[in-house]
Amino acid sequence: MGDYDQIVVMSIKSAFFEYVSNNHQQYSVNEIIEKLTFVMKKELSVGQAVFLPIHDMLTYVSPYMKSNYGPIHFLPHDFIEGECYVNGEQVFIPVFHDNVLHGLIELNELEANHYSDKVLDEIAKACSSFYSHCFNSVQRTRNEHKFEQLYHLIDKLHSIMNKDDVLTELMTILQKKFYGYHFHLFLSQDHENLRNIPIKNLDFDHKTGNELAMEAYVTGNAQLIKKKKKNQTKLYTPLIGKQGVYGVLQVIANENLELGDHNESFIAMLANAAGKALENAQLYEQSKRLIKDLQLINETTHRLNKNLRLADTMNYMVQSIMNSFDADEVGFFYLAPNHSVHIFPGSTSFFHKDEAKVYIEYVQGKIEKDLEGLFIGDITNFLKNASFSSVMAVPMVQSENFKGCALVLHKTPYHFSFDMFKLLQSLIHHSTLALTNSLLREELETLVKTDHLTQLYSRKYFTSFIENSMKMDRQGTFVLIDIDNFKMINDTFGHQIGDDILVQVANIIKSNIRENDIGARWGGEELAIYLPQVDLHVGITVADRIVKRVKENTNPTITISCGVSYWNTVMKESFKQLFSRADKALYMAKNEGKNQVMVQV
Repeated sequence: MGDYDQIVVMSIKSAFFEYVSNNHQQYSVNEIIEKLTFVMKKELSVGQAVFLPIHDMLTYVSPYMKSNYGPIHFLPHDFIEGECYVNGEQVFIPVFHDNVLHGLIELNELEANHYSDKVLDEIAKACSSFYSHCFNSVQRTRNEHKFEQLYHLIDKLHSIMNKDDVLTELMTILQKKFYGYHFHLFLSQDHENLRNIPIKNLDFDHKTGNELAMEAYVTGNAQLIKKKKKNQTKLYTPLIGKQGVYGVLQVIANENLELGDHNESFIAMLANAAGKALENAQLYEQSKRLIKDLQLINETTHRLNKNLRLADTMNYMVQSIMNSFDADEVGFFYLAPNHSVHIFPGSTSFFHKDEAKVYIEYVQGKIEKDLEGLFIGDITNFLKNASFSSVMAVPMVQSENFKGCALVLHKTPYHFSFDMFKLLQSLIHHSTLALTNSLLREELETLVKTDHLTQLYSRKYFTSFIENSMKMDRQGTFVLIDIDNFKMINDTFGHQIGDDILVQVANIIKSNIRENDIGARWGGEELAIYLPQVDLHVGITVADRIVKRVKENTNPTITISCGVSYWNTVMKESFKQLFSRADKALYMAKNEGKNQVMVQV
């Protein structure tokens, strides 16, 4: 190698060294190629130096300067790294990286005979060395940028605490970053797709053609298939969390798009991060739901332990269940000592209709024996023409005895989840003792304040009620009733018929007064009515109606006499005075011929 040749080689290497030193490795592939061709043209004094890309990774690079070949699809020679190719006026410098040919530098108007083969080979080595060094740097920078970007994307995914938001963000990232590819999600569980996310069902049916998606889901390994006829590549990469696989991401590259190892790796890592983010979001939602469930159970048991009225307690429980389970109807029934079914107060109106009996009878028959709850997605499979399909039923059990049942209904089939059923079981389990105690307490109170025979209120409770009304209300009417000739009825028909007559009169009284009026057994054959906030005229009308109905509707036919008294805030009298006037009026009715109403003002 002559001095001139050495000077040319040194100039080329110096130019490359200076470029590397000054740019601090911040350059692109285009800039590397531009520098290569510029140095070759300048230092070798050629008319043109054109870079012809060959490697797949450089297909986006256009040839620098005009060439007879354009982008090379076939090679004019078997090139060897570090060896320049000269054939007459054709001169090509091969550019290698990691033993792979990336491109050719075509030198036009080079007087090859001015340079020895050794010099040209030395230049070829310098070009490959320069290109390889710079290309490594570009790759490093790209990887750093890619992983920095991936880090931010993963960080963003892990900051989301909603499953739908995780999936939406994943698909948004992929569609923005990989324009031209098609993405779908195969999910492993029922999912409400409210945001138009491209979701497909993940199933075992071979007819769907999604066997690779299922294989990726089952094995946890990505699956890749290339279809030459369709010129299509499909990648199935699983969404993996620490506790399992939650779905599969399908990537479709059509026509001239290629996934490449680097894209495939990036998508796999992103899908893996999405799987963990999805798992975290699911666990977060589960924890929130568990906290809410525990709050429901805690608040309900706390309220039950407050010794509130049974109706108030049941209203609260029914409303809580309606809200928590999005139910259409909620009812509680219990078994009386005679095994008759009674509906708890507070149950929705449906359970007071005949239509509810078929549900109650079916549920009672199923769970009374084994004391296990029922979770039925579609009860119409067993009860034809049933208006409610989804059913949850949980027994109330105390000391291994069936006490009653909670029944929750919805018209839509499979509306309730199994988690809802487990929560209902826990809620009823924690509530049963308090509910049965509350029921027993009210039954005991009813026994204390109710006459066993007539089911009218007792005299003590009746008196207390009137005294309270005289403190709170503006007016009221008191009616004292006596069954005419009751001793003769007992002597003639017997005491059992006498008791039946008392029950008949009591039922007539109950059916002819309002809900907020009150009837009582005063003692023996004497009964009483109190009408709060009712004036004397209306009170007399009610008494006359009852006298008439008793004569018309008793068997054997009997009559009654009534004494009526009235009070208001102006009169300022006591209950004792109110009763005394009614008693005098009743005495007058008896003396005047019975079967009538008399008033003592």
